[in-house]
Amino acid sequence: MSFTKNLINGTNFDHKSLNALQKVTLRAVVMSFLFFGLVAIEGMIMKMVQTGPVNPLPEMFNHPKHYFSIMTVHPIVGIFGSTYQLVFGAFMFLVPFLTKKPLYSIKLANAVWILITVGTAMAWIAAFVWQYAPLYTLYWPLPADTKQFSVVGGIVFIIGVALIMVGTLGFIYNIYATIFQRVGVHKNKTTKELLISGFGIDGMLNLLHKLAGKPPYTKEPALSLPVVAIFRGTVDTFLDAIVILSAGVLVLVYLVFDASGHALDVTVIDSLLYKNYFWWGLDLVADGLVLIYVAGSWYLLATLITGQKLFMENVARAALMLELLVSWMVWSHHLLADQGQPEMMKLISGEMVTAFELLTQGLALFITLVTLWKARPLKMTMELKYLLGGLVGFGLAVPAAIIQADMGMNRVLHNTQWIIMAHVHIALIVGLYMTLYSAVYVLWPIVTNNTEMYSKKLSNAHFWLYLIGGIGMGAFGGMAGLDGMLRRHLYIHGEFNPLMVFAAICGTMVLIAWFIFLYNIVMSVGIKGLIGIFLPAEDKTASYGIEPETIAENHKA
Repeated sequence: MSFTKNLINGTNFDHKSLNALQKVTLRAVVMSFLFFGLVAIEGMIMKMVQTGPVNPLPEMFNHPKHYFSIMTVHPIVGIFGSTYQLVFGAFMFLVPFLTKKPLYSIKLANAVWILITVGTAMAWIAAFVWQYAPLYTLYWPLPADTKQFSVVGGIVFIIGVALIMVGTLGFIYNIYATIFQRVGVHKNKTTKELLISGFGIDGMLNLLHKLAGKPPYTKEPALSLPVVAIFRGTVDTFLDAIVILSAGVLVLVYLVFDASGHALDVTVIDSLLYKNYFWWGLDLVADGLVLIYVAGSWYLLATLITGQKLFMENVARAALMLELLVSWMVWSHHLLADQGQPEMMKLISGEMVTAFELLTQGLALFITLVTLWKARPLKMTMELKYLLGGLVGFGLAVPAAIIQADMGMNRVLHNTQWIIMAHVHIALIVGLYMTLYSAVYVLWPIVTNNTEMYSKKLSNAHFWLYLIGGIGMGAFGGMAGLDGMLRRHLYIHGEFNPLMVFAAICGTMVLIAWFIFLYNIVMSVGIKGLIGIFLPAEDKTASYGIEPETIAENHKA
């Protein structure tokens, strides 16, 4: 097939053969990767500015208003517009797939990706047009300070964030409504049984029974382990959505009153209390979305790739339940450098409880690796490569975070590029996204009815550029942080070259990798297929009955 025909028609992709669940999943995936490209470009603009005199960008990019408006919206686009879309789309497909039940509502699933897309676009427009730039922390009273920032920009930004949170609540409702449907394998299950399994309590009880020499509490848990991780992580996602939505409403009230000429007194809101509330909710993004969802994804990918039962499954279930307590109690590590924060909260929440995250995530990494090791020999498929890359990412990023969870080290590292690059960027770009890419490659033939990926060579090029670029960017940025480079600070004179030049080069590798991946996908489905994804499905069914065991057959040597 010629290049032109392939570009228009793809390989063997037929969007008309897709059912409603497949199409809504692909819509979320497409929007996710488009937003990823936007956030990658934004990130590169900031990296180029930080290189100083060698920066080839026009002078306008060095302006503080432009720079800090990008910094404000960068995590909104990356975390919510891209990551949330991809995770939510995948999970609204996987829960029916794993439970062999229909998704509760396709209409609600469509509403979710539309709300998140529109909300993210509004937040980005507020930064681009009105240069609304109180930074992503939104510390009180900064977001409502209309003397520094545009009232209109603030209102548009907050409404955008609110739409994202409403979409998030829609995803949560759809997931739980699907799990609690009394059909299929759960026809005779009680709400109590599903709750006990969903929170991993049955795994803990099985361990206790084994230690006591008793028969197992249950040999067949009501929910599979990946569904347990989705169920458990969604609890944190719900709490996070409530916190961010309520904080946004508070800011919106102040902005509207200010616009009407009746400004409210910001001092009636205690800043320290607000920061604790805000970080308690925001930290649940890291725990609910990253740690728990990722652990569940590792378990699923390991079992699908190997076709074997997960190693130490009861321990994995119990660890997910333990993470419930840990994730709600660690937010104070964000406030270790805050002089007003009580010392006991810093010690217990910020240091001692936070240390358990190294244990829980390390345990998930160990269980996944042993499951893969026991299944040898395995083909080094793209999904296996990306899974290993995701494990490497978190193997680097989690210890980098634990180093900061010490009051002494935190004073040195907290306000530097170390935390944002060596920890956050490696965790998200390498750890989280390479895990998600693995899921994309596993689900690709299922969601697209066995459509062939256009080029394996391009897939490999994407993998290596992305892995090396992601780790390199985080590492060089982290080194600059160790040298004293502050975060949320504009450097335009190349103060931390050549480290920032190397970081920019690695960031460029990530951006090129994204272009390669996007090109590979477009050539696989074609322009017609890409447009067809957003057309109504002829098959309105919301279930998909391929047996997970058939996936593992393709990975055996």
